[in-house]
Amino acid sequence: MDKLTSTNRTVGPAGARQLLLDGAASLFPGYFALVMATGVVSIACHFMGLRPIALALIAVNWIAWPVLWALTILRAVRFRAELVRDLSDHQRAPGFFTIVAGTCVLGTQNVVVIGARDVGTALWWLGLILWFAIMYSFFTAVTVRARKPTLKRGINGAWLIAAVSTQSVVVLRGVIDVGAPPSELIQFQVIAMFLIGCMLYLAIIPLIFYRLTFVPMSHEDFSPPYWINMGAVAITALAGSILLLRGETWPLLGPLIPFLRGFTFFFWAVASWWIPFLFALMTWRYVWMRDRFTYEPAVWGMVFPLGMYTTSTYQFDHAMGYGFLDPIPKVLVYVALTAWVLGMTGLLRRLARALRR
Repeated sequence: MDKLTSTNRTVGPAGARQLLLDGAASLFPGYFALVMATGVVSIACHFMGLRPIALALIAVNWIAWPVLWALTILRAVRFRAELVRDLSDHQRAPGFFTIVAGTCVLGTQNVVVIGARDVGTALWWLGLILWFAIMYSFFTAVTVRARKPTLKRGINGAWLIAAVSTQSVVVLRGVIDVGAPPSELIQFQVIAMFLIGCMLYLAIIPLIFYRLTFVPMSHEDFSPPYWINMGAVAITALAGSILLLRGETWPLLGPLIPFLRGFTFFFWAVASWWIPFLFALMTWRYVWMRDRFTYEPAVWGMVFPLGMYTTSTYQFDHAMGYGFLDPIPKVLVYVALTAWVLGMTGLLRRLARALRR
């Protein structure tokens, strides 16, 4: 018995180490979407009066974010070739933008839910640095790549995380500087990034829409990342709404308010248009084609847009001064929360199976 126990103690750490290395080697670049989804659902719960849940999700994110960073750093050190290969892969490389978005959404979550402005400010600077590094590394790598895939193989909704990451920087700065404006330089930079995020969405979405409507696709192609078609435009509407709410305190925003109102309304309307279409595609895949729904890391790319549309609609309603859109987030928050619980259940079951093996 003592010998068996001793053997188990020897093998256990080795098995855990191998599990950690395997996890780092095969880490999906877009796994920070878990942090994005958790953060935005937490914010939505906070706005809808579900504060205990919002606080619990902060705890979850402060576990997930460091763990994902540890795995990413380990991958960069031990499996650099795999990481570099992913960076020029048209399918996997867009996932790196979730590092930026996850960092900024975590900062927004901490500022909005518990008022941790110092934490939010630190994460904003980190997110801004990461944005420059990943944005230009990604577009340079896929541009200079010698052999490029066809449009069918090379693009999906994950490309729009480039726009999501850009607007996440705008949103975080907007919730940090509520009472007093930041410097004019930061105001200028935030407004410019909002417009860059708009440009990225408007540049990428025609290619995705073309693929959806003119390129033959199997039911397996309608994967969760296509929900980012809606999530990217929802966070753009949220960013516009936040800037509208700062219009009275940020001097540089004053002349742009009429433009921002129209542009924000446009993006919120586009986000609303996507929702029935995406639900129809999901129904076709899982009901009509009887495809089995299984957990995959990309599923967080579906949870995030649901939470983002909930938060975006709430803030859009307040920024525009309507008041009649309130029932939408009050219902959708439970849809987003249910999707998050299902996603987390799938993740925990996968981790449990890996530990048993």
